[in-house]
Amino acid sequence: MTRRLYSLLLYLLVPAVLVRLLLRGLRNRGYWHRWNERFGFVAHLPEGTLWVHAVSVGEVRAAVPLVAALEQRCPGQRILVTTMTPTGSTQVSELFGSRVVHCYLPYDLPSSVARFLDRARPQLAVIMETELWPNLFHGCAARAVPVVVANVRMSEKSMCRYLRFSAFTRATLSQVRLFAAQSEADATRLRTLGADPQRVRVTGSMKFEINPPASLREQAQALRRQWGAQRPVWIAASTREGEDELVLEQFQWLREQFPELLLVLVPRHPERFAQVTRLCRRTGLVIALRSERDAALSSDVDILVGDTMGELPLLYAAADVAFVGGSLVPAGGHNLLEPAAAGVAVVFGPHMFNFAEIARLAAERGAGRRVRDSGEMGAAVAAYLANADLRFNAGESGHKMVEENRGALQRTLALLDTLITI
Repeated sequence: MTRRLYSLLLYLLVPAVLVRLLLRGLRNRGYWHRWNERFGFVAHLPEGTLWVHAVSVGEVRAAVPLVAALEQRCPGQRILVTTMTPTGSTQVSELFGSRVVHCYLPYDLPSSVARFLDRARPQLAVIMETELWPNLFHGCAARAVPVVVANVRMSEKSMCRYLRFSAFTRATLSQVRLFAAQSEADATRLRTLGADPQRVRVTGSMKFEINPPASLREQAQALRRQWGAQRPVWIAASTREGEDELVLEQFQWLREQFPELLLVLVPRHPERFAQVTRLCRRTGLVIALRSERDAALSSDVDILVGDTMGELPLLYAAADVAFVGGSLVPAGGHNLLEPAAAGVAVVFGPHMFNFAEIARLAAERGAGRRVRDSGEMGAAVAAYLANADLRFNAGESGHKMVEENRGALQRTLALLDTLITI
């Protein structure tokens, strides 16, 4: 009965959802395309397709080693990767090309879910992180399609939200065959929500399975020469609304100590690129756009706006110090392992609840510094810029931390092997 009420509510919300897509399309036109897929009208796929769902860019990147491993284990089998956002779709295209099939995951309407499953015909569903969809999970169970929720992170905040609908949440979790949790804390929260303890495993975070291409360091060095080999570089990446102003304020202060400092400012969402560029121009400083890059960056450029997709690992690797956004505002933070893997000192704010275990580990290992506010952020960046040994030691600690915490991929694959029929 609860799921029927949930479904009825979703149907009633469809007009509002369509209006939201139209409005979001004003900032990112990708939201205006392929609406049919959002209602389950996807291409017919061969029976036995392996399906991986990754909401957006971060989840797609985390799924890369898993998809690559499935390709090796199951040659000849079709792999479907679904996302919810156009940026996620773009990332799938850039990372996998034609090796996988991509479509948008349909809305959790019973008719849309049934249409999608009848056409995709998966033998296995791997849902990355904490996407819990009642009708989708019910539809999979009805078709004997095992659902594995992999790389699960369940924050205290999310758990409390799900507990408001405890019976409904418990019923949804009961449809899942296996949970692969990032940490024991995540596993405990899943059990608290009603997940069967026998189905919950702690596998670690697949975000540690970062494997930068061998050419990344060389590319970063070349990029650094284009920026000016002697200039100090601070990257503020994945910034969310409300953080850019704080970053620019601290940049003005830092320039008093480091007059040649270059700020690389990379907003989290492409629909904010133009807005952040205008904000930077209002400072009166000299601005350049990464999308309009020339062979070299003029020495009078103060701020480089990272308004491209897919280049963040390279931009991190070319910097001296990284601030990881979404953490000075209560957005839950973003993945700090990318700069850590590149050997770059990391600074992050207090709001890292989506990456709590990784943030704790980074602070304990000396790979980065957690700060309470923008003032402390500026001071931490200044400390790293002023001390090459401090930067080097933090970078080495971060790189070592990533290397020592690999293994989640193999543990997850071991669980999937019991469910895949080749």
